[in-house]
Amino acid sequence: MALIPGFNTTLSGMKAAQQQLNIISNNISNADTPGYTRKTAEQNNLVLAGVSSGVALGNIKRTVDENLLKSYLSSNSTSGNYCMQNDYLSKTETLLGTPTGDNSIAANVGNLQSAFETFANEVTSASGKYTLINNAQTIAARLNSISSEIQKLRGDADLNITDAVEEINADLKTLHELNDKIVKYTVMNYDGTANLEDQRDELLRSISEKIDISYFKRDNGAIVLQTKSGETLLDDEPHYLSHTAISQAGPTTSYAGGEISGIYVNGKDITNQIQDGEIKGLIEIRDVILPSLQSQLDELAGGLKSAINSAHNMGVSYPGPSSLTGTRTFINPNLQSIQIQEGDVRFTIFDTDGNQVATTSLVGDLGFTEGTLADMATTLQNWMQSPNGGNLPQAVVEFSEDGNLVIDTGDSNYSFAVMDTASSAAGSTQQNATINFAPNGTTNYDRQFSGFSSFFGLNDFFTSQNAEAVYDSKVVSSNLNLGLNQQVVWGFSTPSEGINFASITINPGDNLQDIVNKINENQDLNQTIKASLVPNGDGYVLRIVNTAGEQLEICENRLNGDPAPGLISKLGLQPSDAFTASSIQVRDDISENPNLIAGGIPEFNSSSGEYQLNQASNATAIKMAEMFSSTLSFGQAGIIGATQTTLANYAATFVGSIASQTSNSLSNMEYQQELCSSIATKEATISGVDIDQELSYMIMYQQSYAANAKAFTANKEILDMLMNIV
Repeated sequence: MALIPGFNTTLSGMKAAQQQLNIISNNISNADTPGYTRKTAEQNNLVLAGVSSGVALGNIKRTVDENLLKSYLSSNSTSGNYCMQNDYLSKTETLLGTPTGDNSIAANVGNLQSAFETFANEVTSASGKYTLINNAQTIAARLNSISSEIQKLRGDADLNITDAVEEINADLKTLHELNDKIVKYTVMNYDGTANLEDQRDELLRSISEKIDISYFKRDNGAIVLQTKSGETLLDDEPHYLSHTAISQAGPTTSYAGGEISGIYVNGKDITNQIQDGEIKGLIEIRDVILPSLQSQLDELAGGLKSAINSAHNMGVSYPGPSSLTGTRTFINPNLQSIQIQEGDVRFTIFDTDGNQVATTSLVGDLGFTEGTLADMATTLQNWMQSPNGGNLPQAVVEFSEDGNLVIDTGDSNYSFAVMDTASSAAGSTQQNATINFAPNGTTNYDRQFSGFSSFFGLNDFFTSQNAEAVYDSKVVSSNLNLGLNQQVVWGFSTPSEGINFASITINPGDNLQDIVNKINENQDLNQTIKASLVPNGDGYVLRIVNTAGEQLEICENRLNGDPAPGLISKLGLQPSDAFTASSIQVRDDISENPNLIAGGIPEFNSSSGEYQLNQASNATAIKMAEMFSSTLSFGQAGIIGATQTTLANYAATFVGSIASQTSNSLSNMEYQQELCSSIATKEATISGVDIDQELSYMIMYQQSYAANAKAFTANKEILDMLMNIV
């Protein structure tokens, strides 16, 4: 009966060949299926009771190089990161224009410069004034628009993070289901495990594009998925991510400040732990690149506004104004004080022909050198109303309910001019007076300004959302040594809460984060004042915000006359230009009436000893034009360090910076995509299906099947013969 084992052997051979042919058939049919890997099965000698009984196939396995797969996942994450950055940077480059393009913000600055130069040469030209206003409105609108689009892009990036989180969660759910099936199939020795593993690898590829991941396999076939920083995304159960998109971003909206939600896993914020992937690229865009661009835009807008306003406040229009309202907000004029340290301030009243009616100097004639803001206003109003002074009984000098200085002659037939002079004598050279300001009700003058009219913002050309509600330090290291050898007390004042309504104590040994914590945890501040460390370039900015959007004053509280510790000065903490680009505009009344543009200054007639207004005077117009060729100081903003340059050069610098960043991101993206493609090609040579190779195996197993079939037939014929003989 030796023929019986022969039957079993040949049948097993036929069955094995048939199974191999089925595997080959599946390989060929799925040759173009994304993610499909070549399947193989080893043939093993089947031994029963020590006797060879044919062959049996082992489990179907995939032809996969796990190291290559892990390399691909890492490269895919980096590619996703650069793709997102390049996508958004391309949009910002389009928004700003090219450095040499006619539509760039740098070109807008150049056009405005030309308009000011033309106005300086033709100060009486009505068309020149309108051209100047149009160009000023154009650049203001452009700054507003770019700022708005930057914040919209930040909002879009945050929304894309939410979408990516939802896609990852959907993949994690499917991945968990596949894990369970693979474990079940492995334990029960079912076919199909290899195909499930292919599907699982495709999900890993999908997830890796969005976030950096690593994984390892358990003995039961399941995988454990983690971020590269070690946060578990999938083990026995999926650990879903969560993120809530912001409804609208603003110039001071930041993740560091808490206005933007983090990305959470199991209640833990992992935002700063994410190292790569589309989400990392979106975080970089939302929190670093676009805020950097916004800060550069605000630096430009702030520099433009400050330079032009400084010059414009030195001049007067023709005819002069009968009423002006300052733009600086004061919290309590009855407590806050000023001191005129150097120079004097001359007030002159003119009739409709530009002839002097009355003139006085604040220091030399009226005897005001320092005192409260209210005292200063009263002193000036008394002179304007006095028969021996301006003789304008309806004149008003006061602070409005909003805290702005108002000077009004009370009679449209009379105008006035404010001019700083080097001395108190009539005809003295025009020169900005030095104004010291004590904002916290003491006689310690914490802040210093140049120019009386400029300090109050009486005759600004540009205005903006200028309530000083945001303070920024210069860019510093997060672990900066504050260098204190004594306690420092910071006091906070706002219109709603009053002067010094709350304070914090900063001790020797404290750092910037300690300051942030003390402000945010102070119950008296009650979240009205919030602080954060905001990334900026190679360091951080200490940002302190009045969440109500009101004027904020921060002072180092001391007894009258005590020396200042100087921490505010060391940090460079001062009102920020945030919101300047988004809200800058030409002053409303100037937009409506270009004749209010200050072109000249009151001219002193030495013969008569009086001042007069001259329509052709262009001293102020020249100063405004010269501001564009003057070297101005710009603070560090993002990757652009603190610098001294012209307005046009600064605009060209940050436009060029974005162009450079876009070019670099494109190069990085293309390199990373090429690397991904190279790894995928290498994977394909190992894991992919080679149809020619499969056909050669098909022929081999067809021959094997035919040979086993012939052996089986021969055995059967011999057995039939034996049976017939019997």
